[in-house]
Amino acid sequence: MPRFLFELKGAETTAASAEAMEFASLEDARQDALRALCEIARDELPNGHDREPRMVTVLLIAVTAIVSWMGLHNRALIERLILWPPAIHRRHQYDRLVTHGFVHADLQHLLFNMITLYFFGRLIERFFAQYIGEVGFALFYLSALVVAILPTYLGHRDDPSYRSLGASGAVSAVLFAFILLRPWSLIYVFFVPLPAIVYGAMYVGYSIWMDRNGNDNVNHSAHLWGAGYGMVFTLVLEPRVGPAFLQGLLQPSFG
Repeated sequence: MPRFLFELKGAETTAASAEAMEFASLEDARQDALRALCEIARDELPNGHDREPRMVTVLLIAVTAIVSWMGLHNRALIERLILWPPAIHRRHQYDRLVTHGFVHADLQHLLFNMITLYFFGRLIERFFAQYIGEVGFALFYLSALVVAILPTYLGHRDDPSYRSLGASGAVSAVLFAFILLRPWSLIYVFFVPLPAIVYGAMYVGYSIWMDRNGNDNVNHSAHLWGAGYGMVFTLVLEPRVGPAFLQGLLQPSFG
């Protein structure tokens, strides 16, 4: 083989080796980063068991339970706090965009929302507190009430017959923030364990279908907007959660 061809082939081999080493190094760095990101939820969210009380979550539950209980025995209180679009549009009672989340239609409605908030709110409060503090978590919850109900308000702004109440939109935001962080954690639905990501997909699919076809007096739109807001807020707060979520989907770890 001519010398210049030998030198050329040798240079190509060296370049290819350097490129391969660089790619391997980048790939190792990427994998290390993703492994570290997967530890975000694992380290800052215990495996579904946080025995330490989270005061903001407990306070939100207490206030909601008290106000809802009072409302169940005082119709006038519910009528003042419920989302009634004309009161916002004509009377400028913008507080209703928040207060509707502190009253419920019945005890079952209240219990379902507050039990869900208790189990997942403590974990998300712990995670969010690392970035924005406990007050920040409270503001996240209150803002979720507004964001979840806003499309409903805009769609029924001039409808005097429409009313909506309940914390489901904000609770959905908390729940889907958890799903984003721990997609394979088991959620018990009527005592049946389901991976969080599977439950989330079923929840979204059902809510979309019922929002378009249902007639059950449930504001499925608020559930959907709340779920989306919870995920977007979490990704904005910690953008690295996105790659961690995708990596976690490829590495199922139930528990």
